[in-house]
Amino acid sequence: MVKRKKISLCIPVYNEQENVPVIVPTVDAALESLAGVYDLEFLFTDNCSTDKTFEILSEIAENDPRVKVIRFSRNFGYQKSILQGYLRSSGDCAVQLDADLQDSPDIILKFIEEWVGGAKVVYGIRESRSESIYISALRDIFYRVLNWVSDYPVPNDAGDFRLIDREVIEALRDSKADDLYLRGQIARIGFRQIGIPYSRNERKFGGSKFSFMQLVGLAFDGIISQSIRPLRLATLLGLLFGGLSVMGIGIYIIARLALNIYWPPGFATTTILLLLSISLNALLLGVMGEYIARIYRNTIRQDKVIEELRINIERFDGRS
Repeated sequence: MVKRKKISLCIPVYNEQENVPVIVPTVDAALESLAGVYDLEFLFTDNCSTDKTFEILSEIAENDPRVKVIRFSRNFGYQKSILQGYLRSSGDCAVQLDADLQDSPDIILKFIEEWVGGAKVVYGIRESRSESIYISALRDIFYRVLNWVSDYPVPNDAGDFRLIDREVIEALRDSKADDLYLRGQIARIGFRQIGIPYSRNERKFGGSKFSFMQLVGLAFDGIISQSIRPLRLATLLGLLFGGLSVMGIGIYIIARLALNIYWPPGFATTTILLLLSISLNALLLGVMGEYIARIYRNTIRQDKVIEELRINIERFDGRS
């Protein structure tokens, strides 16, 4: 008999007691056409929820061996929760799905279709979502800035809702993981990647676990982790102002010697010295930043996620 391929649904959760009871039946209904063709695995990574999320998941897992649950020893953050889900999944591909089901499971069928066609990464492109016009505008600005600074193209309006092939998962496992902005890291890995446009649903239960400042922090991590171009910009600005200072000195000399123009005593000298010192500082800081960036990339190591409890899953093999 030919062994059926397995699809892992990686679902990070934190205080989602209202949502977790409906996730498995909702996904099963959406993927009903795949029954008998693929095996499904539901892998929940619980970021040390303080409500009844883990207890509810434990009850679900007792009655459904497809459901696997990992509870962390503390809240390690959203990105690490997603990454641990990928690394602990056993499927031929893994789909990241948020517990609030704002990303409709029906789209997973399109993901799988593209995956079967040869794509290694299939990501959702959010054409519309229920949020204020100000947040939408800030998000749009962020994606434009991110693509400008990034050394690798990162799709606009693409979140973490995506399917990644086992090859990509193993590449994530073997990488040094010098950043944990997964969208950028997956884009950096390469392979054939395709986007699927869709409209995001409203959250039915509970509220978002991301505050505005957490969103800002995630955006900042994305920009900094994708490139050292901001540091290079500092170097270029130092060179620019250095050039302007040299021009200023030339203009002062020409005005003094050729045009007999006089300034108050000490004015021109003080101005030129200030310009030179500022330019020199900016240039040297930029150069130091270039080296610091390389040191950072070669030495940074992310905290390893600690698994406190596991249900229907073996102990971690320690490879990541």
